[in-house]
Amino acid sequence: MIDGGRTGEVVDALLADFRFSGVAAVVRVLGLDPQSERRIHALAEAGERLLDLDAEDFDVIAASGVLPHGIVENVRNAQFPRTPNAKQRGSLRSLTPLYQLMLEALDVRWRRREPIHVVVLLHLIAEYLPLLAWEKQLGNAGDPPKLAAFAKVTGSKWGADDRTCDHTSNQRSAAARVVHASRGDVESWTVYLDRFHSRVSEALGRCASHPDGGRPTLEGVCRRPCTLWTQLDEPVRHDLSARVHLARMYAESPAVALRHHAPVGHFFGVPAPNEIADTWKRSWERLIRPWSGDRNPLIAATHATYQEALPGMKALVTAVAGRPVEAGTTLAGIRDAIAQELGR
Repeated sequence: MIDGGRTGEVVDALLADFRFSGVAAVVRVLGLDPQSERRIHALAEAGERLLDLDAEDFDVIAASGVLPHGIVENVRNAQFPRTPNAKQRGSLRSLTPLYQLMLEALDVRWRRREPIHVVVLLHLIAEYLPLLAWEKQLGNAGDPPKLAAFAKVTGSKWGADDRTCDHTSNQRSAAARVVHASRGDVESWTVYLDRFHSRVSEALGRCASHPDGGRPTLEGVCRRPCTLWTQLDEPVRHDLSARVHLARMYAESPAVALRHHAPVGHFFGVPAPNEIADTWKRSWERLIRPWSGDRNPLIAATHATYQEALPGMKALVTAVAGRPVEAGTTLAGIRDAIAQELGR
């Protein structure tokens, strides 16, 4: 156990701020037994990689044996499978665990006043929101074999070289790859996840977007729905299209546009925290406006009370998902495990 002096205060401050790399550095001077020191180092490294959303190694982190038992499953569920036929489907089965981790990371980054990381997270949250909306109907989060079976019904234009389909060429190419994504080798699978899965999210977003005078106007809608869309019952289509519309409004919001004005590595254009807060407030005011002739799903979700960095973000994710999505407790669990190991 460490003493209650200055070093202990430093460790407490680092833990309170989720500064895992700082804890790993300080622990070397605490005179702990080697086993405890190794365990704390391993926990701190896992916490830092999860905070960085280093999803490529989530399975390695989960299998390391260092995480508390209750957290291991959270990490496994947030990962993308490394191989096309892996039994553990993670974020292809459901995006909820990944969004819970992103929401938790967003709160931590905001508390630490790290604007670049906040801006990147705002962008990442937008990328897969259409898939999160579709998950309720698909029963998965766009897992290629299951999505292909759903999309390739008779009369569907999904992934076809059909110019009457309103998909862009990039969306059409990504849609076509879904059919073959799980049949290739590991390298091809990795390429699909890295380059095309987010475009599949865009493509599904367009499939659920149609001209509607009762909602704010969006660019890029489907004007000639095929059977991919019409196979759904009308009440399902209405609910899904409203949630996807909200997801796409967020993707086109000033908050997400900040990513394009913050070129990492060029030492300029990085928004200050107050600029992010002001931009989020403007974005939120647009997102929460009532729709004429239709109900904005975000209005019902805001009845819940959330404590968070950017007020309303959890309500937005909840409204798009069509079910409650809270910030996770993975990072807090690792912090608490380190504190327990240190006797804090």
